[in-house]
Amino acid sequence: MKLAILYGGRSGEHEVSLNSAASIVNHLDPKKYELALIYIAHDGAWYLEAPLDTKKPGSGDAALPVLENQAALVSVLPSRGLSCGGKPLPVDAVFPVLHGTFGEDGTIQGLLETAGLPYVGAGVLGSAIGMDKEKSKMLWVNAGLPVVPFIAVRAIEARDPDKLRDIARKAERDFHYPVFVKPSCAGSSVGAGKASNPEELSKAIAEALRWDTKALVEPFMVAREIECSVTGNNEPVAYAPGEILPTHEFYDYDAKYLDPEGASLKVPADLDPQQARTVREIAVKAYRAAELSGMARVDFFIGKKGGEILLNEVNTIPGFTSISMFPKMCEASGLPYPDLLDLLVKLAVERHHERESLTYTYGR
Repeated sequence: MKLAILYGGRSGEHEVSLNSAASIVNHLDPKKYELALIYIAHDGAWYLEAPLDTKKPGSGDAALPVLENQAALVSVLPSRGLSCGGKPLPVDAVFPVLHGTFGEDGTIQGLLETAGLPYVGAGVLGSAIGMDKEKSKMLWVNAGLPVVPFIAVRAIEARDPDKLRDIARKAERDFHYPVFVKPSCAGSSVGAGKASNPEELSKAIAEALRWDTKALVEPFMVAREIECSVTGNNEPVAYAPGEILPTHEFYDYDAKYLDPEGASLKVPADLDPQQARTVREIAVKAYRAAELSGMARVDFFIGKKGGEILLNEVNTIPGFTSISMFPKMCEASGLPYPDLLDLLVKLAVERHHERESLTYTYGR
């Protein structure tokens, strides 16, 4: 199978993508796949990079090097797939390894749908829902699932001093300080912060709104951070949950990717059988409610005092680095990393064939 690996991208998680892509390349069986490595630069241009036999990422997940050869620009053609240098670039499927904005939010998925290409992960709607933390939580509440409470703040509201004061009063009344603030549509805790008073809240909202037009204010949870991997299309499967044990105040971008001592991972998590079963059941229900397919990592909080289990968010293209939880949780449940990748590609092709079987033109 000729598999295109899309990596890089325009988001603040560009560098993380390079590491995730390298890890995936290192775990794909070369007897099964011929790879087309497509790097997306910070400005959004697509480049076909050197083939695998001349460009090896090395051991682990050291970032794939990039050349940005102007003669190897890649184009996406509606209903015709990909081209490079004016010639067709045949691929059987695409694996987007693009975290955050312009990769995980439905935009790249819509482009690949238009090109007529199978791709790994959630579709346009599921990706958009998963990226928007406010909308995903609204759907989960409607489905009767337990979520971390929140207040959504639009950029236009934050520019009005009176409305901003009202939001601060509501946050203090409903949640008490400290509170947690994050962009509604961003990943890897980019733009997230903690606020202990109205002045800090105003600054935290302003920082979050640098990354998105909408921010969420939530109570600062004194809780365990539990994650659960899910794969599947019509019949999703949840795997043994894992636990994040951050050494930072919270599991921020530095703890996730920059500080090797930023967190330890416990897989499987130290949960009693009923807790583990509940987490997996809620993860599947959240996955279905958000119209997800392919894969997702569903994140939870479990209160340290009362033990309440609350949905936090979902990640539709989770990290695939050597310290990433998604493949580790699958492996702990008996699905090794290479087999996981095979499954994700298989699910991508199945979903594409199912959609291709539909009728789109009346009378034909």
